[in-house]
Amino acid sequence: MVPHSERRKSAFAGTRSGERTGFHPQEDSEDTSGPLSRPAKMSSGGTTGALLYAVSAAVLGMLQFGFNTGVINAPRKFIENFVRDNYEAKPSLIFSVIVSIFAVGGMIGCPLASWMLDTQGRKKALLYNAAFGIIGAAFMGFSKLATSVEMLIIGRFLIGINCGFATTASPTYVSEIAPVRMRGAFGTVNQLAVGFGMTCGQILGIDVILGSDEGWPLLLGLAVVPAAIQLIMLPFAPESPRYLLLCAHDEEKARVALTKIRGSSDVENEINDMHLEDQAAREEQKFSVKDLFTTPALRIPLVIGIVMHLSQQLGGINAVLYYSSTIFVKAGLSEEDARLAVIGVGSILFVMALVSIPLMDRLGRRTLQLCGLGGMTAFSILMTIAFFTYENNTTMSIFAVIFTFLYVAFFGVGPSSIPWMILSELFGQGARSAAVSVGALVNWFANFVVGLTFIPMSEALGNYVFIPYTILLIIFFVFTYLKLPETKNRTIEEVTALFKK
Repeated sequence: MVPHSERRKSAFAGTRSGERTGFHPQEDSEDTSGPLSRPAKMSSGGTTGALLYAVSAAVLGMLQFGFNTGVINAPRKFIENFVRDNYEAKPSLIFSVIVSIFAVGGMIGCPLASWMLDTQGRKKALLYNAAFGIIGAAFMGFSKLATSVEMLIIGRFLIGINCGFATTASPTYVSEIAPVRMRGAFGTVNQLAVGFGMTCGQILGIDVILGSDEGWPLLLGLAVVPAAIQLIMLPFAPESPRYLLLCAHDEEKARVALTKIRGSSDVENEINDMHLEDQAAREEQKFSVKDLFTTPALRIPLVIGIVMHLSQQLGGINAVLYYSSTIFVKAGLSEEDARLAVIGVGSILFVMALVSIPLMDRLGRRTLQLCGLGGMTAFSILMTIAFFTYENNTTMSIFAVIFTFLYVAFFGVGPSSIPWMILSELFGQGARSAAVSVGALVNWFANFVVGLTFIPMSEALGNYVFIPYTILLIIFFVFTYLKLPETKNRTIEEVTALFKK
């Protein structure tokens, strides 16, 4: 999950071009790391047609990510029927593979994007990924026509690569073309796109639209739409001026692109600041992934960041996002009502993306993370109670749905985005890229584990399926309370100094 309001330092700001890995929420309006740290003096810029067009083209990748996270939920029964007709293996097990293979693709897409962003450019990398997304969507859409379960699995894997790629490439491009003072605002667009895409997938999955035995291949195949629109739009979008200047070393093209995006030829300050930022990055010592694990001052914040990522996934949120239709049926709802209730999950995440924007800098990262984990723990317990007592009790079925919605809402308060931004605030410029790479890999792997294991856990534990997640949430809450420092209103130097003592 993803992004928020103006923050101190995102994984993008202040890093050398091409060192961005993982899905990062947001940019700050100020670079506070490196030997030349000072408030940014870049031209303030503003919202122009060219900027809005480019951002719209880029965030279609994030909409794709949200769509493919939420769309698999409703048609489970129909996909399992398809598996049963064409495969002798247990349908629920194959469905778990279909769901979780998406995250395996994501683990490949993230590092692939980091490499392509630097070698091919931001715009061309996004363009290639959009074309790749069309291929993945086609595999899923035609799988039933070809009576091939393998095509469906391959399609989910390919679209997972596409979405993992997008979670790195789209925020990187957006952060690099947005004016410094507006990076926080534009950073929220990524999270809003995810929530909107998820809600669209869930709405289209209801019975009267595409939630049927005939409609599910088209439902999954509709992933072609955002990819195709992005493929059409991107050729007319400008390349990132930062890439042109710092990677392609073409200052003239960078100046032309920046002038187009800003709608003004007054871009000298911004060009000069890019040079200074690059110089600061070159002068700072670089750390590898191995260094993160062997250097005590780096190992401690890395462990904190990894636990934050694990808390996002192993708290059970993707069990809800992938299987909420199944959860609601187990809570006593009819299958039709369950698919309608699923729409509320994506809608709540979309709304919470808006609500949490002003809270991030007012309350701080640590406070919101603790609040989110605490709320998820409480409602995870209440969900279990409701699941256990719903039989012959319509009221408890309703409460089970309400508790699930509130569980998702508290996830949106902090755990949805803070893990993606916290590593960039715990590490200096030289170690940030490696740390964010590790965090992204851990996040996608944990996503895979939850997607693969929830159905077997549900069959084994029945109404007690959320108890393991509850126990983990309690552990994550205690760890966060004891170990996570508050990074709000602290410079990178102040934060890293805490771990050097």
